[in-house]
Amino acid sequence: MFDFWFYCKLGINHVLDWGAYDHVLFLLALAAPFTFKQWKKVIVLATLFTVAHCLSLGLSVYEVVVVDVQLVEFLIPITILVTALFNIFKALVIKGNYKGYLPEIATTFFGLIHGFGFSNYFKMLMMDEEDKIGPLLGFASGIEISQIMVIFSILMLAYIFQEKLGMKQLVFTVLISVIIFLLTIPLLIKSWPW
Repeated sequence: MFDFWFYCKLGINHVLDWGAYDHVLFLLALAAPFTFKQWKKVIVLATLFTVAHCLSLGLSVYEVVVVDVQLVEFLIPITILVTALFNIFKALVIKGNYKGYLPEIATTFFGLIHGFGFSNYFKMLMMDEEDKIGPLLGFASGIEISQIMVIFSILMLAYIFQEKLGMKQLVFTVLISVIIFLLTIPLLIKSWPW
């Protein structure tokens, strides 16, 4: 019999673990271009990420897909860099006139990658569990709860800088994205597989 709350807390801690801050960096990159008025759009993106993250965990737990963890650990910072670079490109070149579904598609794909990165640890935890769906749902719930907390914190930060301190949204997006880019470079170097 699995403990739903145990797996929910595991999902929360997975996102909020400052020892492995890649998840928070990705969420920061994801939310940086948005304002508080656009919170629903960011939550939809985060939910797509959660669903894809848990799908790849499920595929891994049931051994439908087996991936090279070292390669996945390298791809995780790549997803953060690509998201930050897209934010900068969108802000400076496209200037907000982008109408496609690239953010939704990329976020879903990046969720799959991030899920595979956590799959070995999750499989070890679930060795004694007969029911694997319940723990996955508990974990997904924890991820979603913590992601919503992080996103609302980021949107609150954006609100303070943009509405209270008068920073333009474009400047905020580019500044945050450049900081994310710089913070991600050590993760990329550390996880370099070759």
